[in-house]
Amino acid sequence: MNRLDEGMTLGGRYVLGARIASGGMADVWAGTDEVLQRTVAVKVMRPDTGHEELFALRFRDEAVHSAALLHTNIATLFDYGEDDGLAFLVMELVKGEPLSMLLKRRAPLDPAEVRSLVGQAALALGVAHEARVIHRDVKPANILVRPDGLVKLTDFGIARALDAAGHTRAGEMLGTPHYLSPEQALGEAATGASDLYALGVVAHEMLTGRRPFDRGTPIATALSHVNEPPPPLPDGIPEDLASLVRDCLAKRPEDRPANAREVASRVGLGDNEMAGLSLGLASALDSWAEDDSPNTDGSVIRFPDLGGPTVAMQVNPGTA
Repeated sequence: MNRLDEGMTLGGRYVLGARIASGGMADVWAGTDEVLQRTVAVKVMRPDTGHEELFALRFRDEAVHSAALLHTNIATLFDYGEDDGLAFLVMELVKGEPLSMLLKRRAPLDPAEVRSLVGQAALALGVAHEARVIHRDVKPANILVRPDGLVKLTDFGIARALDAAGHTRAGEMLGTPHYLSPEQALGEAATGASDLYALGVVAHEMLTGRRPFDRGTPIATALSHVNEPPPPLPDGIPEDLASLVRDCLAKRPEDRPANAREVASRVGLGDNEMAGLSLGLASALDSWAEDDSPNTDGSVIRFPDLGGPTVAMQVNPGTA
C-alpha cells in the first residue's frame, strides 16, 4: 500500500478523512474510529526506501513514549498499528491550530497569553521529563492551541527515553535549527534543559513576532544559538517574564531554570495547576546510551521539519 486516499480504512477500523498535515517522516489525517465511533487523528509513516528501517524504529518509539504520557496538555495516543507495511499512530484529534499558524496570523502575542501558553507547555514537558522522556523538537508547529486556549504538546517523533537504546547514528543530531539548543548544535546530548531552551525560543518568538535565531541557512542558524545572544525583547514586557525568557535562553544548560516546574511557577501557574508535577529531572537527564556519540568535525546533522524533507549538512563544531 503506497498511496492513501480519503475513505481508505487502516487496521480494519480507522477510516481516513482529509489529510491535515505533512512532514518529512509521516502524514497526519483526520479520521473516524468505526469501532468506538469517534473522530481521531491518524499519523501514517511515509514509505522511504533509504531510511525505512530507521524511521520505523523511531515511529514505534513515538508510540511507546506517547503512550506513557497522560496529561491534559499532551495529545493523547490511542493506538498503534501496521497495515500492509505502513505503520500508523491513532491520536486525539485536537480541534485547534498549531501555534505556528496562530503566530503567522497575529504575532506578537500579548504577554498574558504568552504566560498561559508557556506555562501549559511547561506542564507537558514536566510530565515528559518525569517519565524520563526528552521531546527534542519543541517548536510552534508541535504546540497545538484549541480555541479555548488549551495547549496540547504533540509529535514525540524524535523524542528519546533516557533508559532506552536509541536509534541515532553516531554523529547524527535531530531537531529543528531555529529552536535547537547550543549543546545540540554542538552535537552534545539533549537533556530536559534542552527542551526548556527550545521553549524559551518559542516564548521569545511569541513576544516579538520573529524567530530570535534565523540566519538564512540551517548551519548558520544552528551555530547562531552557540555564538550569538538573542535579540532584546521589546520594551513593555513584564520584567519577570522577560527574565524567565532570558534564563531559558542561557547558553549553558546549568544556567537555565532547574526544571519545567520552575518555568510553570515563574509564569504564574498555581499549585492546583501543578498538582502531581514534582521537581522534575531537567538538570538530571544528562546521559544517554553509547550509540548517541557526540559530533566530531565533519559529522552529519539532520534537521527534519514539519512540511519539508530532512536536511543533512556537514558541521564543524568549532566553526564560528
